[in-house]
Amino acid sequence: MQTHRFLRSGLAAVALTALAQTGPGVPQIARLLTADALKADVSYLASDELEGRGTPSPGLDKAAEYIAAQFRSAGLEPGGDDGYFQTATFETVEKNPEASVTITIDGRKFEVASEAIAVQQAAKVDLADEPALHRAAKDLAALGAEGIRGKVLLLDPGGGIGFGERFQPAAVIALAGAPPRAGRGRAPALREVSATPTFPTVTISDAGVRAAVMAAPNAEIKISAHIAPVVKRFPLRNVVGVLRGSDAALKETCVVVSAHYDHLGVRAEGEGDRIFNGANDDASGTASVMEISRALAGQAARPRRSIVFVAFFGEEEGGLGSRYYAQHPVFPAPKIVANVNLEQLGRTDDTQGPKVGQFNLTGFDFTTMGAIFQQAAKDAGVQAVKDAANSDSYFARSDNARFADLGIPSTTASVAYDFPDYHGVGDEAGKLDYQNMAKVDAALALAVLRIADSAELPQWNAEIPATARYIRARGAGR
Repeated sequence: MQTHRFLRSGLAAVALTALAQTGPGVPQIARLLTADALKADVSYLASDELEGRGTPSPGLDKAAEYIAAQFRSAGLEPGGDDGYFQTATFETVEKNPEASVTITIDGRKFEVASEAIAVQQAAKVDLADEPALHRAAKDLAALGAEGIRGKVLLLDPGGGIGFGERFQPAAVIALAGAPPRAGRGRAPALREVSATPTFPTVTISDAGVRAAVMAAPNAEIKISAHIAPVVKRFPLRNVVGVLRGSDAALKETCVVVSAHYDHLGVRAEGEGDRIFNGANDDASGTASVMEISRALAGQAARPRRSIVFVAFFGEEEGGLGSRYYAQHPVFPAPKIVANVNLEQLGRTDDTQGPKVGQFNLTGFDFTTMGAIFQQAAKDAGVQAVKDAANSDSYFARSDNARFADLGIPSTTASVAYDFPDYHGVGDEAGKLDYQNMAKVDAALALAVLRIADSAELPQWNAEIPATARYIRARGAGR
């Protein structure tokens, strides 16, 4: 029955797409969605002035202001808690310079090197030869809350700390499996302030200490630690604009069109160019969101459903902005019928070969949306294709995954999955093909419009095993 239902929905989607062709078409959209406008957007967002739009940074703030101005110019309604801005407070936590950790194993003391100490929580650590409960994370459940509450835990390498605040340990000392990798000089890991657990957590990346602990599983272990975390807080902003639908009932539902506007910032050291401009990744997607919003808002008739346009912060830091939006959506999650996320739409020099006149969808067969995109692409003179090697594997690697986790049918559209300057300083505005990008964006805009104008809801394809978790999540959400 599930297979039959999917096929029926797919045929209905195609039929409704044909009906939707009586609305605005490619010429009407292309008139307002131009290569020159896209180039202007990308050239500013990927300029050296914005210094790679790291999260957080002044360049990221400038980009947010620019995006909000474009949404305002397009005539979108503000969708944030502060005009077009949806503001979240995040923090970084670093150890104080005098931080120290000593681990005593059967009377043998090990001083942990300062560079091997990292704090994870905004909580002071003050331990003086406190007995430690040494366990692998997988064994903690057997101890239960009473066996953990008030104890100092020493966790083996690879052990997560996700056993919940209800266990209330006095502190957690986690042994890392490997020393920390050298970074790009960006800020320490960000976390949402409201998500901070109540117990202090310290990570130790010292191979000698780790080997000594692992070699003595039954030893008496005591820990001394004196750390006063240095906490810095940052307001971070998603930028949200709403094109309100025209149908009295369906306008309370929406399609979300998204992209991330952050990138990797500035490399801390080295010769020559150190700015990660992020023109294709993902100034191209952000520019496309802005110009698609302008093209659709400029049509004489609005679609029946609303369309929410969102630019996310912090994708390069683990999808922070999309995670926050998924927890605080403008429209409740059950009212979001689909998410169309946009990534890497400007470069056609894919490492597999030129990708001109086409775009890919992640999870191409996961939902009924593939047929709508294929028809819209045909109407726009390009192709919507499934990249057999990458379509499914990339599905969970961008911001669309946060919507899928809620059970919302989603996909990410891109032209090149991999290109020569991916995450490199050479990803600059002059390397994008803006004429091709405008054609692809016209197809994407047309597909979004048809989804938003259809009474038929996009559906997950139950024939694909990978969609089972999303189908369950959709049922639970409703």
